[in-house]
Amino acid sequence: MKLPLPLYTIVLFFLVLSLPQALLAQRLVSGQVLDARSELPLEGVTITASSGEQAVSNETGGFGLTVPETARRLSFSYLGYRTQSLAIPSEGRELRVLLQPTGASLQEVVVTGYQTNRPLLETAGALSVVGSEVLQRFDESSLVRAINTVPGVRMEERAPASYRISIRGSSLRSPYGIRNVKLYYNGIPLTEATGVTQLNLLNAANFSQVEILKGPTASIYGAGTGGTILLEPRRAEAGKSQLEVGATAGSYGLRRYAATASSGSEKSNLLVQYSRQQYDGYRDQSALDRHVLLISPEFYISDRQTVAASILYSNLYYELPGGLTRQQYDENPRQARGGVFGSVAQNASMNQEAINIGVKQAYQFSDSWQNTTAIYGSHRYQDHPFNTDYERNAYQEFGGRTSFVNKSHIGSIATTYTFGGEFQRGLEVARTYENQGGSPDSLRSDDEIVSKTGFAFAQAELELPADIIATVALSLNDTQYDITRLAQATSGGPYNYIRDFEAVLSPRVALLKRLTNEVSVHASVSSGFSPPTEEEILTSEGTLNQNLEAEKGVNYEAGIRGFALKSRLTFDVVGFYFRLSETIVSRQDISSVAVFRNVGSTSQKGIETMLGYMIIDDARLTLSQLRVWGSYTYNHFRFKEYQRDDMVLSGNKLTGVAPHTATAGIDVLTKPGLYLYTTANYVDEIPLNDENTVYSDAYLVLGARVGYKRQLAGRLGLDIFGGADNLTDEKYSLGNDLNAFGGRFFQPATDRSFYGGIRVSYNL
Repeated sequence: MKLPLPLYTIVLFFLVLSLPQALLAQRLVSGQVLDARSELPLEGVTITASSGEQAVSNETGGFGLTVPETARRLSFSYLGYRTQSLAIPSEGRELRVLLQPTGASLQEVVVTGYQTNRPLLETAGALSVVGSEVLQRFDESSLVRAINTVPGVRMEERAPASYRISIRGSSLRSPYGIRNVKLYYNGIPLTEATGVTQLNLLNAANFSQVEILKGPTASIYGAGTGGTILLEPRRAEAGKSQLEVGATAGSYGLRRYAATASSGSEKSNLLVQYSRQQYDGYRDQSALDRHVLLISPEFYISDRQTVAASILYSNLYYELPGGLTRQQYDENPRQARGGVFGSVAQNASMNQEAINIGVKQAYQFSDSWQNTTAIYGSHRYQDHPFNTDYERNAYQEFGGRTSFVNKSHIGSIATTYTFGGEFQRGLEVARTYENQGGSPDSLRSDDEIVSKTGFAFAQAELELPADIIATVALSLNDTQYDITRLAQATSGGPYNYIRDFEAVLSPRVALLKRLTNEVSVHASVSSGFSPPTEEEILTSEGTLNQNLEAEKGVNYEAGIRGFALKSRLTFDVVGFYFRLSETIVSRQDISSVAVFRNVGSTSQKGIETMLGYMIIDDARLTLSQLRVWGSYTYNHFRFKEYQRDDMVLSGNKLTGVAPHTATAGIDVLTKPGLYLYTTANYVDEIPLNDENTVYSDAYLVLGARVGYKRQLAGRLGLDIFGGADNLTDEKYSLGNDLNAFGGRFFQPATDRSFYGGIRVSYNL
C-alpha cells in the first residue's frame, strides 16, 4: 500500500533526528600499552571491553576500540604480564596503560598473609607466594612440583593424590595425609576440625595463587607449629567473558580434561570449572580417577559490600601401592607391596566423595571499620580398603570465621587493629572392619567422634617513624574431642572418652624496617601450639591414645628481602631457630598401623633463600623475556631430648628432613608466543628412621615445558604445550614411609615421563 507523501516526510524526519543519537550511542577509546618497567610499547596486547568488543595493540603499543555507551571497563591481557582492568575514561582522553610483568618486583606483589594486605616488601615474616605463572610451569595434574619451588617447603606424593606437606620439618608426625599445616581456601578453613586436610579432593587448576606462611602463625590462623597455606580460587578476568577447554595426555595413561566458563563485570564475577583426571599408574595398584566441579561466584553489591561463594564437589578414587623394602625397591620399583596383606590382593585404595559450600561477605562500614565474615558446611564420605583393615567413614562439619579491621591513629602513628575468631565442629561416624580381599568382613570398631576447635585472635600493627612497622598479636586456642565407642557400649564397659586440650595463649611480635624503597629487613618471635589430630588420638586400628599431649614451640627468625639492579634482581633470605617441646613422632607397628607418642624436644635451625634475575626484559625483541631463578634451603634439625626405652636418640637428625634442598629454573618468553620453562630440583639424602640407620638416596631431577601461546583473531586464544618430568631418569622415592615396620620405607617416584596438551579459549 502506498503511503501518502506527508507520512513519507514524517518518517524521513524522524530517521534524520535519530541518526545522531545512533552515532552518539558509540564512542572510540584509544591509548597506548607499555611495559611498566621499561615503558617500551607492547605489541599484541588483547584489549577487551566489558561489553565484549576487542582489539589488539599495534607495534607502537597503540590501540583504538569502538565501544557502546554501556561499556564501563577495559581489560588488558598479554602473555608474560599480569592482566589489568581499567575504567573507560571520559571522552577525548587517551589511556596510558602500564602492564606489570609476571616477574614483578616484591614492591608490587600484594599478599593477604597476616591479614595486612600489604606488599610483600612490607610484610614481616617468612612468606612465599606461588603465583599463577609458577602453577602453569607444570602440567597442573599436581601441585607437588610448583610447591617444591619454595624454600623451606617440601610436598610429597606417596601415591597419585596421596599428598603430604612439610614446612620446616612438620611432616615428622605425618605418616600420611596433611597434618600440622593449616590450609584455607578463599579465606575459609580447608583443614577440618580433626586437624587433617583433604587437599587431594582438589587440583592445581582450582587455584590462582598460593601463599605459604612458614612457622607458627597462631596469632591469626589458630593452632599450629608447622605453618599456614592460603589458597586463592581462580576468578574470571575483569571485563571478560570466556569459554575455555583443555586436554592433556601423558605417560602411564595420564589423561586430564577441563572445561571452564567465566564472566567478569563491574557487578559480578562468576567462574564454573569442571575437570577430570585419570592415570593408570607407574606402579602396580596406583591408578587414579578424580572429578572436580568448582562454582565460584562473587558479587559486588556496592562500593562497600562484596559477597563471594564457593561450591566444591569432588569424587576421588585412587589406589595405594604401599611401601617397598630396599631390596624390592632396587629389584623392581614398579611393583606394589606384596605378601599376605599385599596392596593388589587387598585392593588397597581410597574412595572419597565430598562437597564443601562456603559464603563470605566483606563489608566496609566506614573509612576506618570493615568486617569479613565467612560460614561454611561440608560433607565427606569415605570407603577405604587398606592393607590390614577396611574403613567406612562419614564426616560432616560446619564452621565460620569473622574478623574486624579498624584503621586509626595514636597521635601521628597510623595503626591497624584486627580482631576476630574462628570455630569449627565436625562429626565423624567411623567403622573399621577386617579386610578380606578388598571387602569388609567382621566389625573391629564402631565410633562417633565430635571434634570442636576454635580460637580468638587480636593483632595491632603500628607504622612507626623511620619506616618501621611493628606488629603485636595474640590468640587463644582450644580443641576438644568427644569419642563415643559404640562397640564397647554393648559390653557394659566405659564407652565415652572426652579429651579437652587446655586453652593456650600464643603470641607473636614482629618488626619490619624499610631500609630503602627497594630493601626491607624483618624479625619476629612467635609461639606455636599444635594439639594432636583426631587420627593421632584414635588410630586406624581402633586404639585410643589417651596420653598424647599437644606440641608447643617458639620460633625466632630474621630476614631481608628486596630488589636491586633496576628491579632485575629479586632476593629473599631468612634465617630461623625453632625449639619444639612435646614433639610428636610416629612409628608403624607390626600391622602397619601408625602409632604416636611424645618424645621430648627438637632443635630446628635453618636458612631459606630465593633469588631471581631478569636477564632480558624487552617487549620489542623476538626473545622478549629471559629470567633465571633459584631457591636453596639449609636445615640443621636435631632431636634435642629423645629416649625410647633404653635407646638414647638425642642428637640424631630429624626424621624425614633433607639437610640441603635446591631448586633452579630458566624462563624464556618470545614475542611470537613461544615459551620454555625448565626446572631442576635437588634433594639431599633423608633419614628415614629415628635411629638414623636408613637413608633415602639424594637425587636431582630435571623437568621442562615448551609451548606456543597466542591470541588469534582477537577472540580466540590458543596454548599448545608439551613437557617432560624427570629428564635425568633418576630413581628416587617421593614420599617415604618414616619409621616403617619391616623396612618398607620406599615409595618410588615415576621415571622419565612425557606429556602434551592443548588449551583453547574463546572470548564472548
